[in-house]
Amino acid sequence: MKKILLSLNALLLLTILISCIGKSMENPSLSQQQDQKPDQANIKEADLIFQSSLSEQSKAIQLATNSPYSHCGIIFKEGEEYVVLEAVQPVQKTALSEWIARGENSQYVIRRLKNADQILTADILTSMKKEGEKLEGRDYDIRFEWSDDNIYCSELIYKIYERAAGIKLGKLQQLKDFDFTNPAVKAQLKERYGHHIPLNETVISPASVFDSELLETIIQK
Repeated sequence: MKKILLSLNALLLLTILISCIGKSMENPSLSQQQDQKPDQANIKEADLIFQSSLSEQSKAIQLATNSPYSHCGIIFKEGEEYVVLEAVQPVQKTALSEWIARGENSQYVIRRLKNADQILTADILTSMKKEGEKLEGRDYDIRFEWSDDNIYCSELIYKIYERAAGIKLGKLQQLKDFDFTNPAVKAQLKERYGHHIPLNETVISPASVFDSELLETIIQK
């Protein structure tokens, strides 16, 4: 019974993280994008942005992590505009206004590394962009494996910060560490994935990155 429960718990986490994959399929209208264009004066490169989508998987995330946020990306500047590097299908850059408009009620939160002006030098920001470019174009990781073959949203953020700045945002866990009890979600996951779950796989969730004590909230809409 304990083994079955662990499998179901792990299945829930897989569905939690899989919400990232559907974002590239949701294309908001131009008017929606214009309505949600943020005040760029308050945004800096390497800021992290979080949202929830309207997908069923997003609701599973909220139940399992006690967090309203199910998708995340890292902000960079291209020309005079900000874009979000995100792991969807595939890993790609999305205009910031478009990214915001895709979220539930266009709500989002931007978090920033504390003392970012001192820590994230021009050289480090350049390295972060290069690390992102290495992963851009990779397929979305539906199995959430800790390799670079495929990438999911919070994994993308974590690896860019760790590799370019030596900073670990959030606590790494294993699938078996999670305890999820919602019956409806477990039933859905069992039907979708069966019992072949890598319980010892290393994972990082959007909630874990969001809750990092190294970050502070800059904008909340």
